[in-house]
Amino acid sequence: MTDRHHLLVHGATFAAVGDRGDISGVRGGGSPDGWFVRDARHLSRWQLTVDGAVPEVLTPVADGDGARCVLVPRGGRQEPPAHTLFREQAVGDSSFVESLRVTSNRPVPTTVRLAITADADFTDQFELRSDHRTYAKTGAVRSRQVLDDGLEFTYRRGEWRSCTTITADPVPDGVEETGTGARRLVWTLELEPHDTVELVLRVIARPHGEKRALRVPRSPAALNEQLLALEGEFVEGVAFPTGWPELAAACARGLADLAALQVPATGPDGEELRVPAAGAPWFLTLLGRDALLTSLFTLPYRPRLAAATLPALAATQATGTIAASVAQPGKIVHEVRHGELAHFGQVPYGRYYGSVDATPLFLILLGAYVEQTGDAALARHLEPNARAAIGWMLDHGGLTSRGYLVYRADRGGLANQNWKDSPGAICSADGTRPHGPVMAAGAQGYAYDALRRTAWVARTVWDDETYAALLEQAAADLRDRFQRDFWMPEHSFPALALDGEGRQVDALASDAGHLLWSGLLDKEYGGLVGRRLLEPDFFSGWGVRTLASGQPAYHPLSYHRGSVWPHDNALLTLGLARYGLHDEARTVAHALVDAATATGHRLPEVLAGYGRDTHAEPVPYPHACVRESRSAAAPLALLTAVGGA
Repeated sequence: MTDRHHLLVHGATFAAVGDRGDISGVRGGGSPDGWFVRDARHLSRWQLTVDGAVPEVLTPVADGDGARCVLVPRGGRQEPPAHTLFREQAVGDSSFVESLRVTSNRPVPTTVRLAITADADFTDQFELRSDHRTYAKTGAVRSRQVLDDGLEFTYRRGEWRSCTTITADPVPDGVEETGTGARRLVWTLELEPHDTVELVLRVIARPHGEKRALRVPRSPAALNEQLLALEGEFVEGVAFPTGWPELAAACARGLADLAALQVPATGPDGEELRVPAAGAPWFLTLLGRDALLTSLFTLPYRPRLAAATLPALAATQATGTIAASVAQPGKIVHEVRHGELAHFGQVPYGRYYGSVDATPLFLILLGAYVEQTGDAALARHLEPNARAAIGWMLDHGGLTSRGYLVYRADRGGLANQNWKDSPGAICSADGTRPHGPVMAAGAQGYAYDALRRTAWVARTVWDDETYAALLEQAAADLRDRFQRDFWMPEHSFPALALDGEGRQVDALASDAGHLLWSGLLDKEYGGLVGRRLLEPDFFSGWGVRTLASGQPAYHPLSYHRGSVWPHDNALLTLGLARYGLHDEARTVAHALVDAATATGHRLPEVLAGYGRDTHAEPVPYPHACVRESRSAAAPLALLTAVGGA
């Protein structure tokens, strides 16, 4: 049986370690194994042995910001351990620090031989996903160099260069070859009776293009203090509900997670920014849709996330047409990657624009930010970007030619380009996938809200009444078209999408709740939809399912065909409140808070769709991001929707 993985996250750096703090070098599976910086694995092995053997675990690593465990040498009941090892690890910005304290349990001098076997394979994250793809890396060379106080691994491929440097205090007695490319750092420790000796190992990553002078943290405790201070800064000043302690705890946990999930980005004028990453482990980078929704959920409480996300996305907005990355003028980026495969164009995600909804969400956040904060300066500064985004929606996006925002499957990237972006997520009730261009329902709601909010900004900030009136008319026309073309009278519910021929994709899906959030439906239709989402086939007791059960396409362990997504539920809870369905909004909010309470007050990316009536605890989805920014922000959206009720 393999160790569980425990994630340590700090900005664009994370480590996945096992119960004893080791990294084993597993190359695939549902969870990555290693220490990663900016999409590359900078430690692929990190294994401790004591006197040539793997120690036993007394106290395994527990989930938290740092990793601590207690280990002893292997032995029997009649032979008490000669010494105890206290292992502590933490990650920082491009750094990994470990403290090893060895305490003798004997009344006589003791000799202990410690070894750390280390390697850095610099594997790109995309190589570790279970998608059965391989990538040629012609000319790649790995090298190792022994230093006076440690070891350095270097990787080169053409102009690409990255390295991992390990230093130790005290200096290792030797560095041994293993025959596998890994190296073994060894210490022979002489312990006096009941003495304690401490080793500190510091690891620094220098990814390709890194030009900063990186400081080596002195200890895991110092790193944890930094992260705790950042978490405290995020939580400080937020008025949590006193009458609902479970929601308060979920909000506090979410804000603390968001503090750890901030990654560097650059604004239009070269300014340095920190924006919410999508989630760990696979998406510790800027994803447009995720950062925008996270910023919207936190806007009443932490508007600085929006103030950073908007210029970061403006700086990466497409200015031309690039087929390989689905870029079109005015389009907001879906995903930004910094790894080797993106650099060499072997994956399209260096700057990838395969999202139909990031662009309207950018406009929604801009309008909401100005309304919430009164900061008109940012709206004036980003006026060209906002007008370009409107231009994309009307032109390349399809609003003018097709009447709706449209996407087409991208052979090299994403088949579906709305929030439900797995290959089979958009389907009919029987599971049939649509052919041709797709017009997803939720994206039309975002477009409607974007047009209206941008019209308000144009009138109040840009002083352009003509443009405002134009956008308001476009929004009204979209609303009329949508209720005519998407509404399914036989279900009293909107279709999930229209296919390339304009036919309804008839699955009953939670996306209808996004239409409540955006205000696209009239009051009568909105009431029908809101109440329908709380019926048992949709509502699991832990939240609203992405697809109503009872349909052939439904599967409780599917990524988007029956699972429960906290951020999806947060949006529809805001929508229920918007339409005056406050009892229904409270029902969903309480279900999500109960799910968070059952999982240490932290909402994962996604839960299985099994019902609470048969499962007294929420069933986890097997490949969910443990820390995900939209889910971390979801309790704050619930607080906005229902208060402390």
